[in-house]
Amino acid sequence: MIEKVLVPDVGDANDVEVVEILVAVGDQVEADASLVVLESDKASMEIPSPCAGKITSISISEGDSVEEGSLICEIETAGETEAAETGDVEEPESKGDKQDAASASGSESADEAQPTAAGDSRSPKVETATMISVPDVGDAAEVVVVEILVQRGDSVEEGDSIVVLESDKASMEIPASTAGVVAEVLVHEGDEVKEGDPLMTIAGLKAADEVDDSTADAADSPANAEAADTAAEKAAKAAAKAHTTPDPEPARTATGEKAEPRKLAPPSTVPPKDEAATVHAGPAVRKQAREYGVKLDRVTGSGRKGRILKEDIQAYVKKQLQEGGGPSSAGAGIPEIPLVDFSKWGEVEQKPLSRIRKASARNLHRSWLNVPHVTQFDEADITDLESFRSSQNEELKKQDIKLTPLAFLICAVVDALKTYPQFNSSIAPDYDHLVIKRYFNIGIAVETDDGLVVPVLKNADQKGVIELAQESAALAAQARDKKLPMDAMQGATFTISSLGGIGGTAFTPIVNAPEVAILGVSRSKVSPVWNGESFEPRTILPLSLSYDHRAIDGAEAARFTSYLARVLSDIRRVIL
Repeated sequence: MIEKVLVPDVGDANDVEVVEILVAVGDQVEADASLVVLESDKASMEIPSPCAGKITSISISEGDSVEEGSLICEIETAGETEAAETGDVEEPESKGDKQDAASASGSESADEAQPTAAGDSRSPKVETATMISVPDVGDAAEVVVVEILVQRGDSVEEGDSIVVLESDKASMEIPASTAGVVAEVLVHEGDEVKEGDPLMTIAGLKAADEVDDSTADAADSPANAEAADTAAEKAAKAAAKAHTTPDPEPARTATGEKAEPRKLAPPSTVPPKDEAATVHAGPAVRKQAREYGVKLDRVTGSGRKGRILKEDIQAYVKKQLQEGGGPSSAGAGIPEIPLVDFSKWGEVEQKPLSRIRKASARNLHRSWLNVPHVTQFDEADITDLESFRSSQNEELKKQDIKLTPLAFLICAVVDALKTYPQFNSSIAPDYDHLVIKRYFNIGIAVETDDGLVVPVLKNADQKGVIELAQESAALAAQARDKKLPMDAMQGATFTISSLGGIGGTAFTPIVNAPEVAILGVSRSKVSPVWNGESFEPRTILPLSLSYDHRAIDGAEAARFTSYLARVLSDIRRVIL
């Protein structure tokens, strides 16, 4: 058996690149052995083998950009390999053998194997039409038809790509859900569509492998082609009646000539489409253009068939700046940092940034420009908490369990988020309302060799301190080993960035939008604290809460940190 290894779900990651191929054709691999290393703008991950066997083909190369569902390689499983070596594998019957067998059996058996359509055994039987619609596109906006891969009258097999859609997050090929003949194409390139909109109708046929070469040749004759075309038209009209979109034009003119495919009339409430929608460019390029404020219809593409690349956007912005086009031409409105030749003063070295660091730089820059940051500083007395944690670690040592300060901090933060739910929210783009999340997914910033990644501890409110400690440690280890799955970095509602193991007294973390707050934690220290009669040593933990001032006021932030400090000073409060 041949096992196909595909790119797994990569979430909303952009530009997933093949950075290393760990096997070669002919290699024997074990189940769960790493095959390739992929890297996105969020993390690196190793793709494991789903089974043991021999690599028969590799469909990618280092440096390729891939997406979910792309074929990585094919593996011949160990069972099939052994069967092939002993000669027990049954050879598939060739097309020529099938034809010889059909000829030997006579015309009567051929007629039994191939049911007739319209009284002619040489014509494929047309069945009811199937409407192909836009699938679930999630929360993607501006879904555009960028390419139509078939036309009316084309024969397609089940699974063949028929239309390419593109959103602001990804490009997707829509497959045919059935084999048959394209009866009608209901969209044009450049049309904006949404989930459920019809794309085309396909008149289903009997299985193509039941029709021999002679029948296929006969089906191409004018009489049979007209019969099949008429049946496809009837099926298409039946499907069109079931749809709400009116179609006053017939599929053929009075003279029998094929009419041009109709174009869906956009609803009157839909605003005129942006001219950039008809431009050939990928999601990452469109995102970059939006960030730079560049209109794609003004950029000349250097890619295949005039497709716009990232380099074209960068060259356009550079040209506009050199020509003195002003801030509006680039869209940023912020003066650029001047380019300086540092080698004039001494020796320099250029160290390339990893993809994760590049992505972090873009994301942090976007958040810093779009979120009005304010940082609230506070301190928590964790003397009793640290004493309790140390005693528990002594008891749990035999079970090889270690309670970390982060586990208690997550527990206390969840309690504070329940009391002040506006910190567990996102602000609507129109500033009309807050989206309050009733689940508590805590992101924990982890330092790796490639840069900062933020795995997400899901449903933290449903886990105890021991489970939180074990899961956070496991996520951090996966992040450092580049084995963190994509879904482990999605869905955070609040983020904690702890620098306590390194040092510092305070810092101003940047909010990870669309979240509205992030908690920074610095190194705890023992300080003298006046108890009303004398000074006594207490362990003090510095807290730095950065928040989006559009969603949270300063007074609310002060109450949040004060409440969090009280919970940390007596962790028993979380059970109240």
